[in-house]
Amino acid sequence: MDTPAAPTLPLADGHTIPVLGLGVWQVPNGPECVDAVRWALEAGYRHIDTAQAYGNEASVGRGLDESGVPREDVFVTTKFYPRSKDPVAAVEESLKRLGVDQVDLYIIHWPQRGPTWAWPGMERAHELGYARSIGVSNFSVEELDEVRAIADVAPVVNQVQLSPFEHRRALIETHRRHGIVTEAYSPLGTGRHLDDATVGEIAGRVGRTPAQVLLRWCVQNDLVVLPKSTHRERIVENAQIFDFTLSDDDMALLDGLDRTRGTDRARESKWW
Repeated sequence: MDTPAAPTLPLADGHTIPVLGLGVWQVPNGPECVDAVRWALEAGYRHIDTAQAYGNEASVGRGLDESGVPREDVFVTTKFYPRSKDPVAAVEESLKRLGVDQVDLYIIHWPQRGPTWAWPGMERAHELGYARSIGVSNFSVEELDEVRAIADVAPVVNQVQLSPFEHRRALIETHRRHGIVTEAYSPLGTGRHLDDATVGEIAGRVGRTPAQVLLRWCVQNDLVVLPKSTHRERIVENAQIFDFTLSDDDMALLDGLDRTRGTDRARESKWW
């Protein structure tokens, strides 16, 4: 099956972001990560999402290099580890590990020690050209408001845990009002959501896998979606989500699975 090219969404700073990305959380640094990145790029992905905390930036860079896909054709994200002190010094090391001159997106991984202290350093990384765009992750509406109040350059994305089971409607609606793109990590619930009866029933009816149904729900909600896999066949399957559409009825069934009551929070509980 041919995989149609993933569309992009506009960012408020004038750049664009591919709707589909490969997430590499919990993928060890080494051949497994290199292969996953290379297979994703061979399958048509043009967006790779890593982080300083993942410890696998070097393998992401190697996979990017081995793929043969031109650097300018791939959107690369990394995240500032907020237990570090300086976003600029941290991204300089990330660039060395990734083997690139610039990342397309640099985001604060979580709001440890408060949401605003790292933002001037993020803006400095942007000013120096180390990051083409800057944003945040795991920030609630309240935390976003605090950043926006002190920002010279506003965050263009907020990456949060999202799926039909974690449909943070109030958070997403706030993003839209302020021109912030929403990125969905763990859209499959790290596998937990694949066995849900409603998801399975819809998948059987539309002739798709449960994973494809969950990812398509994200796409139809105008989210950037970041599935993680290290299995080549699943990486390919996860890209095959742009040649079908879920009906309004199916979308409503999936919306009914939400367990967050449409919260404006990015997390139910902190891990930091």
